[in-house]
Amino acid sequence: MKKSLRKKAPTRGRSVSRSSPSAESSSSKLFPIVGIGASAGGLEAFSDLLHHLPEKTGMAFVLVQHLDPTHGSVLPEILARKTTIPVEEITDGVHVLPDHIYVIPANSNMLLEDGALRLSARIVVRGQHMPIDAFFHSLANERGALAIGVILSGTASDGTEGCTAIKVAGGITFAQDEASAKYSSMPHSAVYAGCIDFVLTPKDIAKELTRIGRHPYVATALAKPEETSDIATGSELQTLFSLLRDASGVDFANYKQSTLQRRIKRRMVLHHLEELKDYVRYIRRNPKELDELYSEILIHVTGFFRDPEAFNVLRTTVFPHL
Repeated sequence: MKKSLRKKAPTRGRSVSRSSPSAESSSSKLFPIVGIGASAGGLEAFSDLLHHLPEKTGMAFVLVQHLDPTHGSVLPEILARKTTIPVEEITDGVHVLPDHIYVIPANSNMLLEDGALRLSARIVVRGQHMPIDAFFHSLANERGALAIGVILSGTASDGTEGCTAIKVAGGITFAQDEASAKYSSMPHSAVYAGCIDFVLTPKDIAKELTRIGRHPYVATALAKPEETSDIATGSELQTLFSLLRDASGVDFANYKQSTLQRRIKRRMVLHHLEELKDYVRYIRRNPKELDELYSEILIHVTGFFRDPEAFNVLRTTVFPHL
């Protein structure tokens, strides 16, 4: 087990709220958390992104920057000069709040657990250090459809597996376009893997994040089932199921509705659509969208077959009786 860094370091950057009962209450409310992975050239890209973000988006931003483990980081101070959004270097256990920026400290790994950022000491291992993947996996597990992953300039491939996890969980992913990236290996790896929804400049990533934060999908993405309003209960949803059945031969009408509707809503966000009737109209004009929706539904359904624990239960309790 990795040793936890429990010692509290002084907060650097702009003054921010600390972990407290009120902070914990705020952090328990569901809101999008944007994980941003960067390496070489990432500071310039993230600074550009910050410059185009409004102060209030309703989102939290967590920067996982590859840092020299032998030197302290001045990244929070640099970023605090570029935005009015509160910036904080992470200390172990800090609860994430919306409209705040959190920066990983040097020589650390980080996970999101129960709305708090947990630090552990970086351990020297063979191969590459992959802190972005580690955090993005925890972000996907914790936030699901309200997880957002962004890959900015950097070398190697850290973040690709993490973005895949976010997309499988129903979240949304971004990569910096290669033309604007000082080092394009990291964003290129993620795009090549097929796990990226948007390939944009940092400026346009900021604009798209702002739009997503205002989309009705965000308000219901992780609401409790009894609090979630269906996107449609009438003919539009049945029409969509009919289109899917005609295109794929699969009738999704009897599948788990909450899962299906989250996938449909995600596709609507990607295409800037707020009403299901508009999405049905979009599909009729763009039949390839049915293939994309079908694939996304299957990503969730087939996730079961990648679950070793589920298969172990089948092997020990079900298969022997067949």
